[in-house]
Amino acid sequence: MKNFFTYSCRAMSDFKTAINKFGWVVFENSVNPDLIEIIKNDLDIGYAYRRDIQRKNGISANMDGTLHHLLERGNFSLQFLKQMYCDEEINQFLGGKYILNGINAVIHMKQEHPYLSNMHRDVRTFMADTKFLIQMIVVLDDFTASNGATHFLSGSHKVDIKPDEDYFYKNADRAITAKGSIILFDSNLWHAAGENKTANPRRALTLGFTRPFVKQQMDYPRFLGYDFVSKLSPELRQVIGYNARTPENLNEYYQPPHLRMYQRDQG
Repeated sequence: MKNFFTYSCRAMSDFKTAINKFGWVVFENSVNPDLIEIIKNDLDIGYAYRRDIQRKNGISANMDGTLHHLLERGNFSLQFLKQMYCDEEINQFLGGKYILNGINAVIHMKQEHPYLSNMHRDVRTFMADTKFLIQMIVVLDDFTASNGATHFLSGSHKVDIKPDEDYFYKNADRAITAKGSIILFDSNLWHAAGENKTANPRRALTLGFTRPFVKQQMDYPRFLGYDFVSKLSPELRQVIGYNARTPENLNEYYQPPHLRMYQRDQG
């Protein structure tokens, strides 16, 4: 163990202890460097496309460097999800099968202050004992104190109290770790992106995973196409949400169990 947040081995007992006590855990050396470079290249293309839409719809303010809903047929996303990173840990945290709630990214530059830089947590409703959302950060560039490594107020996931900002920044820990690391954290944890004081971007993927009954940020199965399910492994069908869909008509509703839009093993 490098420190009490970072585990080089994947002992489930260590994960359970850390996520419960501190609210976040770092797994180093998780993502292949070649895949990291593929992701970075795709982010450049994806950002230009999304930035045009943000400007067109008049919502570009405070969204510098943010990319949302990167699950597409032709980019890195399916290759990344196919690896099923931290599957056992996510399954343990959520208590069973889970689906993707969102797959997003941030390209954090100097003097850019997107909404992610504000102290926040990722759920509006606090339920300490009910776990329905876990967050993942995939570190694409080294996270350092100078380039804006994320602040985490360890232990703040346990109480329904918004911390004072001065207290937060004085007491929060920093997720200083190398590219290729994966950070898992409880959605109740208060956190904030740090300030990038360097000339280089700090890039990261940000994903959320939920229990299957929680509505996805985007209807990924419909976006990819219901016919696309035949090209996916059982694991990808599950995590993308093909086993937890909502029927839109009676014909889709009245189906034998194995063909139902929402499978009965989803909880």
